[in-house]
Amino acid sequence: MSILIRGGTVVNADREYSADVLCADGKIIAVGENLRTPASAEIIDAHGQYVMPGGIDPHTHMQLPFMGTVTADDFFTGTAAGLAGGTTSIIDFVIPNPQQSLMEAYQTWRGWAEKSAADYSFHVAITWWDDTVHADMGKLVRDCGVNSFKHFMAYKNAIMADDEILVKSFTRALELGAMPTVHAENGELVFTLQQKLLAQGMAGPEAHPLSRPPAVEGEAANRAIAIANVLNTPVYIVHVSCMESLEAITRARSKGQRVFGEVLAGHLTIDDSVYRNPDFDIAAGHVMSPPFRSKEHQAALWQGLQSGNLHTTATDHCTFCDTQKAAGKNDFTKIPNGCGGVEERMAVIWDTGVNSGRLTPSEFVKVTSTNAAQIFNIYPRKGIIAVGADADIVVWDPSATRTISAKTQFAKGGFNVFEGRTVRGVPTHTLSGGKLVFKEGDLRAVAGDGKHVDRPAFSPMFDALKQMAKVTAPHKIQRS
Repeated sequence: MSILIRGGTVVNADREYSADVLCADGKIIAVGENLRTPASAEIIDAHGQYVMPGGIDPHTHMQLPFMGTVTADDFFTGTAAGLAGGTTSIIDFVIPNPQQSLMEAYQTWRGWAEKSAADYSFHVAITWWDDTVHADMGKLVRDCGVNSFKHFMAYKNAIMADDEILVKSFTRALELGAMPTVHAENGELVFTLQQKLLAQGMAGPEAHPLSRPPAVEGEAANRAIAIANVLNTPVYIVHVSCMESLEAITRARSKGQRVFGEVLAGHLTIDDSVYRNPDFDIAAGHVMSPPFRSKEHQAALWQGLQSGNLHTTATDHCTFCDTQKAAGKNDFTKIPNGCGGVEERMAVIWDTGVNSGRLTPSEFVKVTSTNAAQIFNIYPRKGIIAVGADADIVVWDPSATRTISAKTQFAKGGFNVFEGRTVRGVPTHTLSGGKLVFKEGDLRAVAGDGKHVDRPAFSPMFDALKQMAKVTAPHKIQRS
């Protein structure tokens, strides 16, 4: 069956205009005014609404084994919740255990993701190094559609990548045409501060942000960017939460370095006062890393998004219920790190960005969809309303409102960091692969409907950078 979206305003990253959109066989097959209605087409009346590319969340953790437990949302419930909020694609993370084969871990995550209701892809984390990791990175790029590798500079004694691993992995990524991505926090400093705070008797959630101050994030971001600069490798910094990291990105970009920044909807809208809430469940429910920051950091992050030094908005969707969070009741370092948001990201960014005048509708599309598609090399298959693109579409009512609550959300976990926030601007319809999967509150997601999206290696840009790396490599000293 085909679907005709009639009478809306199409919004892409470059412009908005009045047009109908016709979808069939999972693709957009026509865009234009007064399109003829096929006999069997279902019609969506979009008058007074925007028709935009489905959101791409480039940072989620569905069904993640972490800190001795597993996230509440699996690949079905998490992607279904995303569809209800207008997000039609996610990029999740394969995180091998130290000494585990990358290919083995990847196959495990692919198996879990078979139940996904929306399209998905993966970053693969580099948590250790030897020759097999080097070889597996090649297999993942050539055979599995992976073009990005994650590096955790935090979580000492678990999955932390030291400088040696960064150098070797960044170098290999450049050879393969893959993008290194980085969780920038100095793991040694975090560990030291955690032990110091516990020794001082600070064991509650209020100690969490004190153990991960902005300087800890800024140092790691600067170090990762410096390593990438020496190696002539692009780098993508995930969940930038503070001025110090943003300044490192801005400074590098002003000198022509290819550095990309991601910001979470939560870091743009929630401040660190949540950790001082006397209710443990509420304070612990907000424990994630990096933590939420003060309002001055929020203002800086908005400026980074507006200026183009931050490029994508994500959620780090990683849900845990209150009984899981309670594992850290007497020791904040044992609270599973993670919050939700895949269902709310689009509406929260629209309400606080577009409604405030910080972003135009086209800029909203850019930071919620198009930039992610371009940075991770799936554009124009994703991230645009155009003939030939996947029919991943959200119809958006800019005047409708919704009050966010854990009681009404589709995501699991029973907690919502945006609890009680009323947003203006919400999806009325979501199409995924040409199927109507959300209609005016009715979620019609089907387990297994999502498809893995292969992301090709980058060729032209990386070829140029590899040539630069050869030119700038230290010359051997000739001895007589």
